Amino acid sequence: MSLYQDVIIAGFGGQGVMLIGNLLAYAGMEHGLNVTYIPVYGPEMRGGTANCTVVISDDAIGSPIIRSPKSLIIMNRPSLDKFQPQLIDGGVLIVNSSLIDPALADASRVRLVPVACNEIADSLGNTRMANMVALGAYVEATGVLPLSAVEDSLGHVIAKHYSHLIPKNAEALRAGAAAVSKA
Repeated sequence: MSLYQDVIIAGFGGQGVMLIGNLLAYAGMEHGLNVTYIPVYGPEMRGGTANCTVVISDDAIGSPIIRSPKSLIIMNRPSLDKFQPQLIDGGVLIVNSSLIDPALADASRVRLVPVACNEIADSLGNTRMANMVALGAYVEATGVLPLSAVEDSLGHVIAKHYSHLIPKNAEALRAGAAAVSKA
């Protein structure tokens, strides 16, 4: 059976949306898969809208453009409003329930996975790791890659002078995955 998974990751600038998209792409490459990664920035960097698309496949990828994604990682309400209508029926919707009321998601049409990303990151000591919590939840919910492949790729996307944060980011990935496996 061939592997194909695509995701749109969306939130506001400063939530680390591009970082986790880049991390997912690196993990896919390091795992021997074909990947595409396309970042999209709004007019403002921090605080403006930001999203990226990642496609992971064991076959050649025909196009990096995703019109009807199989999955979404949504970090804020405006992103839910924008991207949820595009998600395929039965698709996986990871929602940061710290900032978005899960009742706003169309759970009758998609597989809703609400994760309190901010609260989980806070419990680990740094709210800014909410993005890693969300990515861990996504990896667990979709099974696209082993979580260890994502953890092993942290060194590719975290700047060397922040390498001391790699263990905490790995912990946040595991906490996100655990939040899904408990549900």
